[in-house]
Amino acid sequence: MKTTLSICALTVSLFAAPAALADVGGSCHFHGNKPATEAVVTDCANQRKASLIKAGKLDASWQAVKLDKAELVDGKKGKEWKLSFKNPAVSDAAKQTLYIFFSQPGNFIAANHTGK
Repeated sequence: MKTTLSICALTVSLFAAPAALADVGGSCHFHGNKPATEAVVTDCANQRKASLIKAGKLDASWQAVKLDKAELVDGKKGKEWKLSFKNPAVSDAAKQTLYIFFSQPGNFIAANHTGK
């Protein structure tokens, strides 16, 4: 009886573990080298921007800002997606553009205001 109960508990925990580890950004984590489409990285960039706002790293005025430009550029480790958002409501001109970088398959690399 004790062995059967242990096996049942182990089985239930194995099936419940992936759900417990899932988060909102889980849909923007990719494996392999298949290049992501512009639509996919645009969606992931919007999710990342929203999480930066929620974490207090970006002002709430960024919420309504739409994608300005998405392009594939040469990065340190090959091709990368570079997406930019422009927010004229920001008083510091050096911080009016937010750049979000993703690997070519679509995994987040970095976000900054320098574009580098």
